[in-house]
Amino acid sequence: LPVLRWLPRYSRAWLQLDLIAGLSVGLTVVPQALAYAEVAGLPLQYGLYSSFMGCFVYCFLGTAKDVTLGPTAIMSLLVSSYAFHEPVYAILLAFLSGCIQLAMGLLHLGFLLDFISCPVIKGFTSAASVTISFNQVKNILGLQGIPRQFFLQVYETLRRIGETRAGDAVLGLACLSALAGLRAMKSHLPRAAHMEPLAARVSYVIIWTSATARNALVVLFAGLVAYSFQVMGSQPLTLTGRIPQGLPPFRLPYFSMATPNGTVSFRSMVEDMGVGLAVVPLMGLLETVAIAKAFASQNDYRIDPNQELLAMGFSNILGSFVSSYPITGSFGRTAVNAQSGVCTPAGGLITGALVLLSLAYLTSLFYYIPKAALAAVIISAVVPMFDAGIFKMLWRVKRLDLVPLCVTFLLCFWEVQYGIVAGVVVSGILLLYSIARPPIKVSEGDVLFVQPRSSLHFPAIEYLRDAVCSRVLAASPPRSVILDCCHISSIDYTVVVGLAELLQDLRKHGISLAFCSLQDPVLQVLLSADLEGFQHFPSREEAERCGGAELGGGRAAPFTTTSESSLLP
Repeated sequence: LPVLRWLPRYSRAWLQLDLIAGLSVGLTVVPQALAYAEVAGLPLQYGLYSSFMGCFVYCFLGTAKDVTLGPTAIMSLLVSSYAFHEPVYAILLAFLSGCIQLAMGLLHLGFLLDFISCPVIKGFTSAASVTISFNQVKNILGLQGIPRQFFLQVYETLRRIGETRAGDAVLGLACLSALAGLRAMKSHLPRAAHMEPLAARVSYVIIWTSATARNALVVLFAGLVAYSFQVMGSQPLTLTGRIPQGLPPFRLPYFSMATPNGTVSFRSMVEDMGVGLAVVPLMGLLETVAIAKAFASQNDYRIDPNQELLAMGFSNILGSFVSSYPITGSFGRTAVNAQSGVCTPAGGLITGALVLLSLAYLTSLFYYIPKAALAAVIISAVVPMFDAGIFKMLWRVKRLDLVPLCVTFLLCFWEVQYGIVAGVVVSGILLLYSIARPPIKVSEGDVLFVQPRSSLHFPAIEYLRDAVCSRVLAASPPRSVILDCCHISSIDYTVVVGLAELLQDLRKHGISLAFCSLQDPVLQVLLSADLEGFQHFPSREEAERCGGAELGGGRAAPFTTTSESSLLP
């Protein structure tokens, strides 16, 4: 248990910092939880139901002191796509996702995340930022009955923009401006030194606390405005409405759902979720591990993806018992946690306790929270996820990576799952193409030197044979060939068969083939295969010195490069 690494050394100084960090994150998570439930298409209380179990579980099983688990914008968007705005589906999705993550952790399958490339992740998060932000425009403008499909949403919002409620629009824009101002204030706030006057240090604490808890402050201010209008007998704002008070019951998730047309069975529910049962667990883990690694690199500790899988799995399984939808690591709240000086994952206990207190005693006050204020909180949280610089960066670094980025980005506006799957497939195709068509360097002289510039796998052997044969047969006069294998660390049976056929093809034309710079594993395989006519030199230098005499049958001449080219740019 990771908790045993830090609990025996726990001190009073750590308790003080963990308490401050836990309270800071708690003031952030409560308004965000209400807002993210709106993104997921669920009643708002489910956002709070999803915000405390992960805090408790990660305290015992998590490996990163800064990470906080709970509802996030991206996970809420996925839940909206796969749970069909039904709480029963969302809770079952959390349970099944947790089971899959737990199984992956026990089987050490964390390496699967390595197959999701950075362009795919950036394309998805950037598209999610646009989708989620525009999804909240209707609440900023006070419009009702706007469809959730992105393109229909854009069309209907623009068509009905004349129906905008002035009160919601003014309050929403004011909240957005306040959140942007407080964020900018925090990013430019110089740290107060211990030698500065007390007034300066107190001012720093006040400003830092206000900027850190900006979501709670803005929602509180908006709620007071709405309550004032309610007291005066007029209400120009669209309110959140009643939220059930009290803690959720602790029970197993439902494995079927009653509808007016009958009962939806467990099998049918799983079929309805479809690819979501793969996308949700993987994206949840990906988000958590990426955040954990980002903060671990700043604090010099290591992250074990398989341990994170176990923590995520238990969090989602136990969370489903308290009506939680799938959760993952939150970058924004993790940043607040780190900046607050958290020392151990115990800060999550304070955050979870604050959420439970809110559920038990404060839900009656949430009635007056305007939807425009929650929309402003969501937009403020997701806009930084759009990375416009990634397009310019990939254009400079490797333009081919723009293909999976654009495919993922564009298709995610249609359906999230199609965008992610298509991006992974395109990335896989590009990866397989680079394996099947490795760059090959050819140097001509007394003998022909052929050097594959990357490892050799079975899809590439036919390409290598064709390249060598076409180059050798075109050379005049015919020259022997030396295959430089310094970059080849392993080969498979198909490669051995292909090399044997290459030896035969060249021998039919009276041309010799030798190998040089073979690594031990490759040499052992070729010796075991007992290839007819197999020759090898320990190094390229020795091949250059002896190649002309041994392969060409004449006087040994020093190898000189008269021309050099590449069969693949």
